[in-house]
Amino acid sequence: MSAISELSSLSRRKGKATAEEKKANGRDNKAAYIFLLPWLVGLVAITIGPMVMSLYLSFTDYNLLQPPEWTGADNFIRMLSDARLHNSLRVTFTYVFVGVPLQLAVALLIALVLDKGLRGLPFYRSVFYLPSLLGGSVAVAILWKQIFGTTGLVNQVLAMFGIQGPGWISDPGTALGSIILLHVWTFGAPMIIFLAGLRQIPVMYYEAAKVDGATTLQQFWRITMPMLSPIIFFNLVLQIIGSFQSFTQAFIVSGGNGGPSDSTMFFTLYLYQKGFGQFDMGYASAMAWVLLLIIGVFTAINFIASKYWVFYDD
Repeated sequence: MSAISELSSLSRRKGKATAEEKKANGRDNKAAYIFLLPWLVGLVAITIGPMVMSLYLSFTDYNLLQPPEWTGADNFIRMLSDARLHNSLRVTFTYVFVGVPLQLAVALLIALVLDKGLRGLPFYRSVFYLPSLLGGSVAVAILWKQIFGTTGLVNQVLAMFGIQGPGWISDPGTALGSIILLHVWTFGAPMIIFLAGLRQIPVMYYEAAKVDGATTLQQFWRITMPMLSPIIFFNLVLQIIGSFQSFTQAFIVSGGNGGPSDSTMFFTLYLYQKGFGQFDMGYASAMAWVLLLIIGVFTAINFIASKYWVFYDD
């Protein structure tokens, strides 16, 4: 009987302790939700709410002045015959497919140089990172417009050698290239990430390769690139997403009209013109969801393809 009594008493104490733990956990959860409340309100009011509203507006005819009128899939059907939209997609794809690889290549090259242990490394690292902080700003875009203008710095330098340069941003053949060059110039952020990745590669791999007689180029392709592939993949995904959303550079350099001859008409710039220039908010909302779909598809392709070229040492 005493054993049964002890077991019963132990069970009551255990039940009481469990109830107290649940009560304490409940208080902790309430405190956590209170601290998370500002973020949750922001998530719903600033992110989820506008996204749901834009999805609804994408199926309507809405001009900001009158109530939205449901039109179904008309906005998406209009895109199939919109020549300017097709051109904006071509310009954007060119910008992404040319600018992103060039930027990552330059970033990796600079990171390899800095990884050699240069004196004053923190200074050089800060200087190279600075363009990334300013690259998307209006001030830098205006400066870029002045540098590549008809009487800009580039043409002044060329004139010293007797060469008459074109209006780089006023010529349809070179306007997009000047914006791509601006994108490449802002290589600081991926460079810092590459530099951190290079510092994580064990030195013993290179020492073993030298003993086996591997050249510097062989070490780069057989050791550096495989070990750095997760960092390359990370930078690639981020830069592709960011490049598809580029707007400020094209808006400032082209004067907001995507010129000359729509050669710098980015998809985001055309979306802006439709929504805030022509007040066709329904069509602009549909374009925004198409852009989201494009970014999602390319991100998914990158993740699927990463299985074949990204190396994880674990």
